[in-house]
Amino acid sequence: MTYSALLQAIVSGELDSTLLSLYGAHVLPAAHDRLAAAVRAFGMRYGEQGELMLLSVPGRSELSGNHTDHNHGCVIAASIDLDIIAVVRARDDSFIRFTSEGFGEEFIDPASYSVPDASKFYSSASLCAGMTAAFRDAGLAVGGFDAYLTSDVLRGSGLSSSAAFEVMLGTILSHLFNGGTVDPIEIAKMAQFAENHFFGKPCGLMDQVACAHGGIVAIDFADPAAPVITPVDFDLSGAGLALCIVNTGGNHADLNDDYASVPAEMKAVAAALGVPVLRQADEDAFTAAIPALRGSVGDRAILRALHFFGENRRVAAQVEALREGRPNEFLSLVIASGRSSFCYLQNVYTTQNPAEQGLSLALARTEQLLGGRADTAWRVHGGGFAGTIQAIVPITIAQDYACEMNALFGAGACRILRVRQVGTARLA
Repeated sequence: MTYSALLQAIVSGELDSTLLSLYGAHVLPAAHDRLAAAVRAFGMRYGEQGELMLLSVPGRSELSGNHTDHNHGCVIAASIDLDIIAVVRARDDSFIRFTSEGFGEEFIDPASYSVPDASKFYSSASLCAGMTAAFRDAGLAVGGFDAYLTSDVLRGSGLSSSAAFEVMLGTILSHLFNGGTVDPIEIAKMAQFAENHFFGKPCGLMDQVACAHGGIVAIDFADPAAPVITPVDFDLSGAGLALCIVNTGGNHADLNDDYASVPAEMKAVAAALGVPVLRQADEDAFTAAIPALRGSVGDRAILRALHFFGENRRVAAQVEALREGRPNEFLSLVIASGRSSFCYLQNVYTTQNPAEQGLSLALARTEQLLGGRADTAWRVHGGGFAGTIQAIVPITIAQDYACEMNALFGAGACRILRVRQVGTARLA
């Protein structure tokens, strides 16, 4: 659409059927304002001429399967109703210019940056270059573009703002230069490639798949080149449950070594057992080898492997519980997952700064408030070490729970979310 046509489509309600599926009726007026503001900001920054597109990629919530994907494990994840919005226009050269609300403009020439460069790790420029390289390697068309982005997937929130950004870059390249034909799961795989090789973070694939696919999904990464993605037809809201994410205010900066240690230690155990990843290891053989492993990989690596094997079993049981309409059983397994993450995986606080334990405090206070109720659950959320916890509570007490968490961690710390059924999407 042209600039004026796109603004008119938003304010007139022409896009409302799509927006309702993404955000729900209760936030529709706010969605109009947000999208219109993004289009106007694009116009002020990059001009009103040409054809524009409006794209959306959601954040994600990990419901279970904490830190298993990088060792080819199983997870349950869901896209949520917080997202990145991009207003984009193709350029006639290879340059990428974009402005993210609240941040400065980025200007990248991917044509001059086609291989990983360690000096540019952990930058948005490296992700742009990585996604462009992945598209080019796959034989897909690439090109330059101007974009204005706005996001309510808060950075450091554990809702995968970085994965949503990576998937958004792939969505832009798909729709601007490939007719929107690139499969969302292929975009997710290319996003993981960009993060692993160009950004310098050895992440798994769960975050990108959950952002790209939509809804609640069980993902089996036994073959990460062809993950088995199974939609789980369960409506949390319909079951009277709310998904609450509590941001404890912890900082993810300087935690890359903590995150990297988890897959590295699991893979060290696997290597000692003669396989590349834990999914390919025999659990009985691992158990028998624990005395010998203590001297070669250390106790923490063994505990993290114990978490991996137990978490995979829990995911299978949780999927079955949801499919058969036993939500309380699912919730009890969520609590078990959280305890395993705390005790065995050990990703609730960083040993670099043990005095700061916002996640531990949030989990302890949540257990005080909700413990004893069969219709509630709580656990560390996402990568851990800092950031957020997750609680699933009855809708009837969600606001009360949020008030308690906001009193502890500050106004707006607790977000009450819904599951979004649509993944990456072109709105106009």
